[in-house]
This record gives sequence, structure tokens and C-alpha cells, in this order.
Amino acid sequence: MGGFFGVASKRDCVLELFYGVDYHSHLGTRRGGMAAYGNGEFCRAIHNIENAPFRTKFERDVDEMRGNLGIGCISDYEPQPLLIQSHHGSFAIVTVGKINNEEELLKKVFEEGHSHFQEMSGGKINATELVASLICKKGTLIEGIRYAQETVNGSLTLLLMTKDGIYAARDRYGRTPIVVGKKEDAYCVSFENSAYINLGYEAYKELGPGEIDLITPEGVEQLVAPGKEMKICSFLWVYYGYPTSSYEGVNVEEMRYKCGSMLAKRDGDSVHPDIVAGVPDSGIAHAIGYSNESGIPYARPFIKYTPTWPRSFMPTSQSQRNLIAKMKLIPVQSLIEDKKLLLIDDSIVRGTQLRETTEFLYKSGAKEVHVRPACPPLVYGCKFLNFSRSKSDLDLITRRIIQQEEGENCPAEVLAEYADPDSCRYAKMVEEIRRIQNFTTLRFHRLDDLIASIGIDPCKVCTYCFNGKE
Repeated sequence: MGGFFGVASKRDCVLELFYGVDYHSHLGTRRGGMAAYGNGEFCRAIHNIENAPFRTKFERDVDEMRGNLGIGCISDYEPQPLLIQSHHGSFAIVTVGKINNEEELLKKVFEEGHSHFQEMSGGKINATELVASLICKKGTLIEGIRYAQETVNGSLTLLLMTKDGIYAARDRYGRTPIVVGKKEDAYCVSFENSAYINLGYEAYKELGPGEIDLITPEGVEQLVAPGKEMKICSFLWVYYGYPTSSYEGVNVEEMRYKCGSMLAKRDGDSVHPDIVAGVPDSGIAHAIGYSNESGIPYARPFIKYTPTWPRSFMPTSQSQRNLIAKMKLIPVQSLIEDKKLLLIDDSIVRGTQLRETTEFLYKSGAKEVHVRPACPPLVYGCKFLNFSRSKSDLDLITRRIIQQEEGENCPAEVLAEYADPDSCRYAKMVEEIRRIQNFTTLRFHRLDDLIASIGIDPCKVCTYCFNGKE
């Protein structure tokens, strides 16, 4: 994943750009960058943020950079923004998305005369550089952006800054968001609408799927109208979105309360825990919703220690991430010992961290640990966003269990049964996860309940990772 922020102001915008990008730190863990345009020239800074927050790495740059136009990003992967010189003139660009047909596009670009790309570690190229090369194949920036979005298999949302303003282009199926904020002397463009609230902006508009706008200090001009078909990622509400953010008019925190409430309604009188707890931080709001609906007290039987461990998924090594996640949770013994706990996490992906959390609760004296993931089982690896470091579907605990039952080549129709909460295969899979993870009981959020808790037209929400339907 990743997040971005841009400012078009009548005054110097670098400080606002700095804080706006920093508000996206929950969306990425590896690289941060800012680019600005002012006094007839571009300037840029990119830093590694794997071992230190964005803020600490860019404080000196804020003092040195100047400009009334600026874009920046937090990224899980490639360094951004890139500065490109082309027949369109110079521009800076940041992207969020996933390119599944990268090799095919590279081959096409080379065959049509592009001579080289900068190679990153591991032999990969910078995906944003590839997008820039696609844009430069066309006669205008608008034609180029549309060509890139239509050519990329996956998803592509971007900001592109020239000396004249910032082009904001939302993915053609709206899988990720773009919002615009306004105040007296400036406009901003952001992935998260919560990023501009404390900077004095008010909501101006949310771009539709495939929409392209030009943002200048004077206003916002729609260059390409939005399309009718939308497939915004449901996982934005479940996990990635910051609690104060909203997408398509639906607030993340409020959605999570509804999600927890529906989990409680499904449980009814079937379990009798002493307390409800959320795995910090992504399960907390869901747990509050469950507690409010069920009347079972909400408590925090373990606390996340964040001063020196800001992110559990910071290192590239999975084993190191697991260790850090374990190090961060400190038990409150009196709230665990001899207690029956109902624990809500945002999801179960590999299952490693939640299993270790459960073991840590039992060792701390818990009598029972009931688990309620706030989304359905992840049965299909995401094709549209880099929301997981998983390299294979077999990284998913569901797929490992399915392979044990069905062999390596499970037919699509059988796989679909494992995603159906009313099927025998689904029930068997859930029971096996419960057994492996050593939960007292396990009940996943149903997909129909998840859609209802989001509350927008089901046709507009992407649920591929849960049911395999594009």
C-alpha cells in the first residue's frame, strides 16, 4: 500500500505538505518522499523510513525546500516521488496501486524504443517509473494518464505535478480513494481525508472512479469525468483506513462499530465471555461495537508498547515482524487471570501473530479465548493492491488448510465452497483454523454482514480476497 498528499497554494506549501504526508504514515513503512515546485524549479527529497518515523527524516528538508506546489508520499515499496524530464516537460509523480502485468509492459516499452530503467535491489524496476514511461508515450498528459490506467492490469491511482498544477487521477475502478480539500488560499489532494483536517482545510470533493482533475491554487478543474463502475477496496474500512477517515461518505470508525455489533448479533447467547477486547490497534473499534451491542464489558487485557516499536510490520523479515509484534504486547495480569476473553482482530492472514497472542493470554491465566475476526476468511490473494507482503496464496492459513484437504490443484468451484459461510467445507475449514490456533471458539464476520456494515451499494465494493469475484 501507500499514501500521498499534495498541495497547490498561493503561498509556500512545504510545511503543509510535510504534515499532510506524515498523516499517511499508517499506510506505508519503507520510503517517504516530497517534491515541490517554486521559483521555476523542482526540488525533491526521499528517505528510508524503515527504522525512524517520517517526521524525523524530513525536518531538515522542510527548512531547505521551497515551493507553492508540492506532492509527497509514504510507500511500502519503491522510492517516490520521481522527477521525470520528457516531451511533456518536467514533472513529479507518485503512484499507489499494483501492476500485475509488469513484465509484459516492460517488454512492450523496450520494443517501442525505451532504452532503460533504473534497477532497484532484487532486480526489480521502480513501478512508478514504468507508469511515467507509459504516460510519456502519448501526446498529452491526460491521454498518457488514461493510457497508463487502461494498460495496467491491477490498479493505479496517481498524482502528477507540473509547473502548472497537480493532476490527480483516481484508479479507473476507484479501488483506492482521492479526496480534495479547500481553504482560502489553497487546495490539497489526499489519499485520506483525515490528513487535511488539522491543516485548516474543509472537504471540497471526492474524485469518482477514473476521474482526472487539475488542481491549482486558483481551483479544481475536472478534465475527465468519473466512470460509472466502482470497486473500492473493502479492506480500507476493515484495516487500512485511519479511524478518522471516510471513504464514499462512510467513516472508518463508525463502520467498525457496526461490524462489531453484527458479530455480537451473530453470536447471540452462544458464548458468555467476561470481557471483550480488541487486538490493538486495528481490532479496538470492532471490539467496542461488539461490547456496545452485547452488553459485555470492554477492557484492555494487554497494551501495545509503541514508543520504540511503532510498527509491527516494519522489518522485511516475517520472523522479525512476528517477534516485534510479540514484544509490543504487555499483559494486564489482573484482567486476564481466570477470565473468559472474547478477542477481536481485524483479520487472520497467516495466523502466526494471533496464535502467539492467544498463547500469551493462556500463559497469563486466561480460561478461554474466543476469537472473532472482523472480516471473512481471506481465501484469495489480492490482485489489485499490495496490502500484504504475501508472495503466494499459500501464505494464507486458509489456503494451506484447503491444500491439505483438496490437494495442490483445487478446482475453482470447490474453492468457492470454502468462501461460502453456509457450506460444509467452510465450516470444516473454520474448525481446523480454530484447532490449529487453539481458540476456544472461532466465528468470522460474514461477507453479507461486512457489506451491510459498510453500507454502500454492494456492486461498488471489491470483495475479491473473500469470494474471488472481480
